[in-house]
Amino acid sequence: MQVRVKRIDTSLPMPAYKTDGAAGFDLYSRIDAEIPAGESLLLPTNFVIDFPKDFALKVYIRSSAATKRNLTKRNAVAIIDSDYCGDDDELFVFLYNFGKESQFIKKGERVAQAVFTKIEQATFTEVDSMDNENRGGFGTTGTL
Repeated sequence: MQVRVKRIDTSLPMPAYKTDGAAGFDLYSRIDAEIPAGESLLLPTNFVIDFPKDFALKVYIRSSAATKRNLTKRNAVAIIDSDYCGDDDELFVFLYNFGKESQFIKKGERVAQAVFTKIEQATFTEVDSMDNENRGGFGTTGTL
């Protein structure tokens, strides 16, 4: 798949997969930043990405961010639509510091990873009844 990328700061690297088997590519911080304990920060990643309309881009936290830095994404998984690709539509990562000390992010540091996911839009039809047996709600198939 061919993807067009605009970098805000051309001194930072282009997106790249770190291994042949990598599902996601890294997103970098465009700035030096501090995230105080218990606070959140919307961090610019330096990329505007234009990709085919039958895909979405999902942004996840890097696994080491939680275990080594007490950082997580505030919105779990971010879903980027294919039409979010204007010149000023830079990707951001919403990070939360759940630790007891400030975390410092350096410009160019890898902060998240992104994965392209094939999507299909549905057509919705309203009905009066689902004509299916009720399952009964949460936990009806057993416990954890």
